[in-house]
Amino acid sequence: MIFQNENSYEIKEKIEQSQVAILPLGAVEAHGPHLPLGTDNYLAEQLAERVAGKTGALVLPTLPYGQVWSLKNFPGSITVSNQSLISLLCDIGVSLHHQGFQVFVMLNGHLGNAVAIKEAARQLYETVPNLRVLYLFYPGVKKITDELRETPSAHASYFHACEIETSYMLYLAEQYVDMTKAVSDIPDIPMSADVTPTPWEEFTATAVLGDATLATKEKGKAIIEVALANMVKLIEEAKRSLGK
Repeated sequence: MIFQNENSYEIKEKIEQSQVAILPLGAVEAHGPHLPLGTDNYLAEQLAERVAGKTGALVLPTLPYGQVWSLKNFPGSITVSNQSLISLLCDIGVSLHHQGFQVFVMLNGHLGNAVAIKEAARQLYETVPNLRVLYLFYPGVKKITDELRETPSAHASYFHACEIETSYMLYLAEQYVDMTKAVSDIPDIPMSADVTPTPWEEFTATAVLGDATLATKEKGKAIIEVALANMVKLIEEAKRSLGK
């Protein structure tokens, strides 16, 4: 159910029935020549709608701007600070709790948001302890991803516009993908990039971290369905814990 499409006269009862609000979080940033700037927004939105369909949750309007410091110098990228994100997420969480929601799910499509989301969840834990807060980013997909990928990951923690993320887009938002422009760019990311601020233009000119030409809808479906099942499970567990 799409929250912004509801009206004020009926929403109170629907909040009481649902109890769960899902906030898709994304970013506007470079994703190579074959994917749009809003890739993370499209992925978060599509995931949120699918999860809502299985849990009865209400999907909030997407928060489309994220912390993209690493890619801020690429054309089209728009970044906001962690501090801004934390403040906004905390304000939203408190307001949702005031409206009667008991579970707040921050469904993230952009890894760069992770630090702010986790800190916001901790602050909400302190300020509104009765609100269950989940922060989800493709949970439990490492095994299936390792089995399906044909090229090694360019980095141990993050992926970007590569075989994997492009496969996600082919499954969830194929209309925005131009595979005729997909490239293979597997950069040598130095160890120092994990321990010091490192703009990505220092190791990639494309913003692609892998071989996007190997992406397929089938890979995307296999991985995404695992993530969806895990997200649904976590939300249902949170709902069952209410009142305990």
